[in-house]
Order: sequence, then structure tokens, then C-alpha cells
Amino acid sequence: MLNVKILESKNVCFPNPSTALKEPNGLLACMGNMEPTTLIKAYTNGIFPWYEEDSQPILWWSPNPRAVIYPNGIKISRSLKKTIRAQPWEVRLDTEFESVIKNCSYPRKNKKEGTWINSNMQRSYIDLHSKGIAHSLEIWLKNELVGGLYGVVIGDVFCGESMFSLKPNASKIALVQLALLMQKLTKNGIIDCQIQNDHLISMGSLNIPRKDFLSKLADLRDRPKFWPTCWKCIMA
Repeated sequence: MLNVKILESKNVCFPNPSTALKEPNGLLACMGNMEPTTLIKAYTNGIFPWYEEDSQPILWWSPNPRAVIYPNGIKISRSLKKTIRAQPWEVRLDTEFESVIKNCSYPRKNKKEGTWINSNMQRSYIDLHSKGIAHSLEIWLKNELVGGLYGVVIGDVFCGESMFSLKPNASKIALVQLALLMQKLTKNGIIDCQIQNDHLISMGSLNIPRKDFLSKLADLRDRPKFWPTCWKCIMA
């Protein structure tokens, strides 16, 4: 194991995110536990877990730079606008959280390996959902769950974990609806995307320095949680 802090199994105390390793990007600590109190403490301080259950201990990360989407900066392509308008999509919140996280855990198309959302992860976030901290935004079509995303809400920050599509562009529609929801219900809220990729870039994500992300998180985390009980799909 690289030179990172080994956490106690109980009463987890995370080190300052600024001490995270540069390579691999943002590795901060290992071990600890996946209890709700630990996860809340982690997300409140810009830290998240990411590890392979069969071959690694619990690993905790705080990358630099940090990928974020400002809700007002969401990119909606012309073709995606047409897709949103072409079907009677329905948005539901928190009605099938377990189904969302399970779908997110399945191997991606044309890939044999599974995702990092292992069984321990699933149990932990389902527990966090039961406590009103983790949430799902679901895309339904003709009463069928076809896509969605889930994450952790800390004040005016949505800490995105994963998304899935069973119909083309369903996950993109979910991200657009999340951004539109946050435009309406938060003041300067942000979507934490953790680590940049081409898909997120196409939707408007930006890399910002970790110190800037942590500063924004400190400003937003103590605000009342914005998450509503329902949301109507907005035609972008």
C-alpha cells in the first residue's frame, strides 16, 4: 500500500484533503468503514470512497483538480433537446433507489468488467438513502425505468456517484433534469462529478482546483438541503 493514512475501523478521522497523493490522483486514506456517519463526514469534507471490493481495502479520494458542473452551465445539444421533446419522459425522485444503484453497478455496454459499485457500496448507499442523504433521480418512459442517476446531497451540493441508461440518452436526460432542478432550487449550487471524462465534458463539466472546490463546498454544505419530493420533466 502506498504511503497513505490508515484509518481506524471506528471513529474515523480523515486527514486534510490537501495531503492526498498526486499519483494516483487524490488518494488520501485507506480502511475505515462505510457507515453512514463516516460517509457523511467524508462528503462534507470533499472526500469519497472508490475501490474494488475483492482486491482492495476501502480507499478514500480527494482528487486535484475536481470535476464539477455548474447547473447554469449544463450543455444541452440540439439533438438532445429533440430527444427530450420526442417522448413523454417522466422524472421521479427516490421511488426506485435500489433499482437505480443496481443498474449503475452492471457492466457497461461492450465492457466485460463490472463497475466499482460493489456489494458493500450498494448496501452502504442504500442505508444512506434510508436516512435521507443519498437520492436518486429516475427517468421513466411508459411506466418503465429507463435511466437515472444517484448521489449524495450535502446542502446545495449534489455529489454525483453514477448514472445509467437502458434507452439511448436516458442518463443525459437525467443529468439535464438535475441541472435544471438545481437552477431553480439552489443558489450557486454545484454538481460534484469527482473525476473528468469525455461524457461529462460533453455535458459541460469543468475541472477546478481542489482548493476552489473545497472553498465552494464549505460555503454550500450548511445550507438547507434543496432536494424536493417530486419534479416534473422540463422540456429543455
